[in-house]
Amino acid sequence: MTTTATLVNHQIRLASRPVGLPTRANWNVTSEPVGTLEDGGVLVKTLALSLDPAMRGWMNEGKSYIPPVGIDEVMRAGGVGVVVASKNPSFAVGDHVNAGLGVQEYCLISSAQIKRSGLIKIDLNVGSLTQWLNVLGMPGMTGYFGLMDVGQPVAGETVVVSGAAGAVGQTVGQMAKIKGCRVVGIAGGEAKCDWVVNELGFDACIDYKAAAPEGVTRWDAVREGLKQHCPKGVDVYFDNVGGDILDTVLARINLRARIIICGAISQYNNTTAVKGPANYLSLLVNRARMEGIVVFDYADRYHLAVAEMAGYLKDGRMKSKEDVVVGLNTFPETLLKLFNGENFGKLVLQVAES
Repeated sequence: MTTTATLVNHQIRLASRPVGLPTRANWNVTSEPVGTLEDGGVLVKTLALSLDPAMRGWMNEGKSYIPPVGIDEVMRAGGVGVVVASKNPSFAVGDHVNAGLGVQEYCLISSAQIKRSGLIKIDLNVGSLTQWLNVLGMPGMTGYFGLMDVGQPVAGETVVVSGAAGAVGQTVGQMAKIKGCRVVGIAGGEAKCDWVVNELGFDACIDYKAAAPEGVTRWDAVREGLKQHCPKGVDVYFDNVGGDILDTVLARINLRARIIICGAISQYNNTTAVKGPANYLSLLVNRARMEGIVVFDYADRYHLAVAEMAGYLKDGRMKSKEDVVVGLNTFPETLLKLFNGENFGKLVLQVAES
């Protein structure tokens, strides 16, 4: 068993609240002793962390579905790791686990914090470490419950998902195809759109970054893409980006459509007020429903979604693509890949190899 007294923990702490895009100046890199392992607790060595758009909202002061990260606190992040010391009979040294580990090398979890941290054992025979941060992790759970519980897709319906090549989007699109829907993605760049169609099996993908003809705005091009690929309208829209794309899709929804509000990455770094949907009256005209999804509401059912999607991974009906960057110290710059569209697949920060 590891002697915790000899270990030094390197951490990334929030130094100040960003205005617009976070910069390295908003973070402090600190080190301190791991601390004393008490009865009922476990010490987890972080192997990899999930970097998610929601992290930008957690940096802001104000009321939300979860308290903001405090100044000088270790930045919140979900991750996978290995138990290196334990005084809890439910967790043995060598167990691989998933939990809210934070952006740090080690996470000391007391008995009182185990449930709050979401600490669970994971089976690497079911999925790889990075898959446990993607399809089998929080993004996958978000996509699964957002689509299935809120979106309630019916075979033959048309499902549109923005951020289609991202962590949540790839799960949503593949699940919708498995359930018998026509699936149209929206993504940025030809490579991502090709991958979504040719590898994930979407029926079509609209490139919102594609060069538009002279006199035509990018959003006109998205509108034309929706007309082309959703000739019968949109029954379910899974929104990860907000802004103009949300507005554009609202103009194409069908009667009794369901719109799932998962994220608004186009708005997270605004220095002005968040832009709401101008086409919201389409909800009235079409008697449609728009509803938010917060994944933590479904925590008691994660195991059901994991079991189902692990089966799809095993039989090849689902794929899981991760974009892995190595090094805890790269966190400030790596996080920005989410907001400039550089990541291709689920963004993962590898902290240690084993």
